[in-house]
Amino acid sequence: MMRHALAFMILGLILGLLAAPVGAEEPRESTDSATVTLKKLSAAELRAADLDRLFAQLHSQGSANNSQTVEQKIWANWGRNDSITAELLLGQASRALNAQEFQAAEDILNRLISDKPDYAEAWNRRATLNFMARRYEKSLADIEKVLDLEPRHFGALSGRGMVYEAMDKPDLAINAYREALTVNPHMMAVQEKVKMLEKLRPDI
Repeated sequence: MMRHALAFMILGLILGLLAAPVGAEEPRESTDSATVTLKKLSAAELRAADLDRLFAQLHSQGSANNSQTVEQKIWANWGRNDSITAELLLGQASRALNAQEFQAAEDILNRLISDKPDYAEAWNRRATLNFMARRYEKSLADIEKVLDLEPRHFGALSGRGMVYEAMDKPDLAINAYREALTVNPHMMAVQEKVKMLEKLRPDI
């Protein structure tokens, strides 16, 4: 279920020489041509292509100067969906979550995930909800789903570190944070988490 960017797909249809049938009064003119058709990319494929471009920028030389802008664009990309209704529901859930209206947020997210099970950001918001509600195992399960759908989701990767830290599992926490930094090396808060854990546990 991993989503990888698809470049423009070119389908070449090669027409061979058309020989005249035996006994024809006039020979059929030989034709040697190639027809190239360009596949129209879906909205999901365009988002995937845009995501690849943004992650390339995130890892390019000198990217630290504009990493925050690129990160914001990546988050915006993750929030988009083919369904406008799904995007609206995600916004409603986020507002409820920020207001700590957990039940309302959970009801919306459960409905959204049921309707759009391939919407990685819906799973990520529910993982955040479960973390805030201290339902750590459920949060981890949702994070795994996020990463199945979008392996480069540095928010989910760093979130997994926070869950493990809350569960008093520093070894797993630091590994999760380090993995998040391989995807997005510019997350200052995660860098500080790694430094802190390394001081507490120099053996890790």
